[in-house]
Amino acid sequence: MTVLRPARSTDAGAVGSILSEFIDTTDWMPRVHTRTEDIAHAGELIRRGWVTVAEHQGEVVGFAACSGGELNALYVAKSMRGNGIGSALVGALKRAQDVLVLWTFERNTRGQAFYLAHGFVEVARTEGSGNDEKLPDIQYHWQRRAL
Repeated sequence: MTVLRPARSTDAGAVGSILSEFIDTTDWMPRVHTRTEDIAHAGELIRRGWVTVAEHQGEVVGFAACSGGELNALYVAKSMRGNGIGSALVGALKRAQDVLVLWTFERNTRGQAFYLAHGFVEVARTEGSGNDEKLPDIQYHWQRRAL
């Protein structure tokens, strides 16, 4: 069973490792920060109160970082992808927010399919000058429908 909960400071290592694993196992993703910087970044997101983690059998296996309606990060450990963890995290965010906005890389076709399947729509594209990786990206938007 997967449990969602607010991240604690002690989760920074696990959250940073999930982020690093994505970078390390994605051939088109450049590494622009060290693994230590990934953990420090995770710690800062947690300190700000933005991070929800997904735990499976007591282990952190995914996380979402969201500030208001801006989804800054959504990652699931490679061994747990395809098990509904990302959907659970997005579902929780959609219950808590009326609007969600996010960016994903143009090369992240799996992510694009995931967001489209969850009701997000594309609203903008850039050549990547605004992100650290300098990769073309796509902005997606989701809005709760009025009843």
